[in-house]
Amino acid sequence: MQVILLERVAKLGQMGDIVDVKAGYARNFLLPQGKALTASNANKAQFDAQKAQLEARNLETKKEAEALGEKLDGQQFIVIRQASDGGNLYGSVTPRDAADVATEAGFSVDRKQVVVLDPIKSLGLHKVAVVLHPEVTVHIDLNVARSDEEAELQASGKSIQELAAEAEAEAEFEIANLFDDIGAAASDDDDAPVASEEAEAEE
Repeated sequence: MQVILLERVAKLGQMGDIVDVKAGYARNFLLPQGKALTASNANKAQFDAQKAQLEARNLETKKEAEALGEKLDGQQFIVIRQASDGGNLYGSVTPRDAADVATEAGFSVDRKQVVVLDPIKSLGLHKVAVVLHPEVTVHIDLNVARSDEEAELQASGKSIQELAAEAEAEAEFEIANLFDDIGAAASDDDDAPVASEEAEAEE
């Protein structure tokens, strides 16, 4: 099926291009979202008549997207989730979650603009793309943690695995100290009778 693109569509073409696409893709995505028109003679004439207007509108929305992109690019947002000790999430972080935390922080982001290539199923920092306009894509970091404190530690560059290893080492160190204290106390007890025996011998 042939369609006329009304805006740049990744891997398809630029505004005004007439391209062949699968009928389902056109009917379910391109046409209802206003990204294309069926390539009939009437629509070609309509596009030619509106081309300047479409290009102006595209330029305007692109400028708005670029202005937002400058502020949004590289931002880090905290997503609090429950997870196992090993750092695996009970569930996953979705594009909707990413859009929600960005919107809460004052950025106008729709879940359809968020591109999560690999499912986010673990704690840590995850980079995701946000397509603000067909020609403007920026990246944000999602700091997925079990608490704000954990998120701060992750933001400083420590992974959950490192934090868990540190906590384990600290616990082992405390246990070792405890046994040392118990050992020292026991040896003090051992010394006590000897001292009293020596005192008796002196008498």
